[in-house]
Amino acid sequence: MNETSDTPEAPVAASAGLSRRTVLKGAGATLGAAAFAVAASPLLPTREDHSFDEFIQNHYQELTDEQLAKVLKRLEQETLEEYGAEVTVRDHRPLAGVKFGYAISLSRCNGNAKCVEACHKENNHDRATNQSYIRVFELPKGTTNMDEGRVMYDHAVPAPDKYYMPVQCLQCDNPPCVDVCPVEATWKEKDGIVVVDYNWCIGCRYCEAACPYHARRFNWKKPEIPADEINPFQSYLSNRIRPQGVVEKCHFCLHRTREGKAPACMEACPTGARVFGNLLDPDSEIRFILENKRVFVLKEELGTQPSLYYFFDA
Repeated sequence: MNETSDTPEAPVAASAGLSRRTVLKGAGATLGAAAFAVAASPLLPTREDHSFDEFIQNHYQELTDEQLAKVLKRLEQETLEEYGAEVTVRDHRPLAGVKFGYAISLSRCNGNAKCVEACHKENNHDRATNQSYIRVFELPKGTTNMDEGRVMYDHAVPAPDKYYMPVQCLQCDNPPCVDVCPVEATWKEKDGIVVVDYNWCIGCRYCEAACPYHARRFNWKKPEIPADEINPFQSYLSNRIRPQGVVEKCHFCLHRTREGKAPACMEACPTGARVFGNLLDPDSEIRFILENKRVFVLKEELGTQPSLYYFFDA
C-alpha cells in the first residue's frame, strides 16, 4: 500500500467557489431552511448527504464554544447514522510552548510501509482506494529527487542500490497551500501544524496544486469504511471522516500528539526511523537530531521552511 491515486483535473475557479459560499450563506440567513434548501439545491456540492446546518456552518475559527459543541455532536450523530459506528469527535487545541517537528532517518527506513498502513487505519481513510497521507519513495542511492523515485513496488525490500524516503505533509512555516486558499479553509496553527476545516473547504484544489511536495489529497468519493474498522477517537481538524469533495492532508495526528502521544506512523515504524517532538524543547530527541546529524529538507530552495526533516545516522 505505497501509492495514493489522484486523477489530475483542472481546479474550479476560486471566485466561483467563494461567491457560492458567500451568496448562499447570505440567502440561508434570509430564507427559511426549507425554502433555502429548495432554492439552493442546484448549487450545492455533489454530496447527497449535505445538510442545511452543515452548509451554513461558520468557519471553525468563528465558532463559539456552544456552536462548536453542537457541530461535534452533529458529526458524531452523522457517523452513527451513515456508518453505524459510535464515535467521539473532540476539538484538540494547540499546546502552549510547543512547536512540533518530525525527523526521519533515511539510514533506517527500509521501505516496509508500515507507516502508510498505520496512517490509513488511524485516519479513517476510504478502504477501497487504499488512501494514506504518506508515500514511501524508492529512490536510487545518490539522489533525493522524487521524480527519480517510485512508490509502486511489490518486490522484497530493501532492494539493492536503493533507499527509501517517506513523504507526507511537511507542515511548512511558509506554506504555499495556505496562501492560495480563496476561503481560508486551511491555516497554520501555533504548534506548527497546518490544518484544514473540512466543512469550509470548497474543493477548488488550489492548495493541492500549490504544494510542491504533492502532500494533499482530494476526496473524490464518500469514504467507505466498515463500522468495526472506524477509529472512534476523532478530532474535528484531523481524523474525523472527511466528506466527499474536500482536500485533506497529514496533520501530524494532532488528536494524538496534542495529548502527548506519538503519531500513529511513528508508533508503527519497526525500524525506529521516525523521531517526533517539540522543537522548542532543547532536551528533546528531535533537537538532538537537528544539532548532531546530517539533516536536510526537501526542496530547500523554495523557502517553504518545512518542519519535517531527513537525516542519515552516519
